[in-house]
Amino acid sequence: MNKFEIRTQKKKDAIVHAALELFKEKGFIQVSIKDIAAKSGVSSVSLYNYFGSKEGVVKECANFLMLETVRMAKELLTQHIDFKDKLLQALEICADQDYQLLSSVGAVEDHVLQNLYSESTNQIRVKIIREFIELGKREGAIDPSVSLETILELLNAIGKIQLSWARSGKYKDKIAELNRLLLFGLIGHR
Repeated sequence: MNKFEIRTQKKKDAIVHAALELFKEKGFIQVSIKDIAAKSGVSSVSLYNYFGSKEGVVKECANFLMLETVRMAKELLTQHIDFKDKLLQALEICADQDYQLLSSVGAVEDHVLQNLYSESTNQIRVKIIREFIELGKREGAIDPSVSLETILELLNAIGKIQLSWARSGKYKDKIAELNRLLLFGLIGHR
């Protein structure tokens, strides 16, 4: 990277970090481009040049948050542990990542932020989920007759339930229960 590219990347990073903090604190609707620019120390014009809109900033924030999630999930794929444990850990990683941004009062009440964030992260998640599902089918842990589409729809519904629990003090416990229910059913056991 040359000096210009390094400077540009630093500005983009400052914008993303400022936006994440403001969105978590106030939600999407209450935060303006001016607010993000002021907090990041970057001009509003630069912000528009880099991201095009406030929605573009949210998409970049989602990408930023998902990079670590994807890295950890891919690492799980290569571990020599039971598939169900891999999947449980992957679901926990994803839920933790969402909780980081969407757990505050401003973010929980902001359906626009939730929808933009979910839309952006779902595109990234589908790729890694597909890898887990294919591995699960190869290992015999997932019924090969169940389509990828049906599994993704189920996981999407579960994601909506998780969002509704984001303000709960028992969020992690409830998510862990839901994940066990997903993997082992009402009657199944570990």
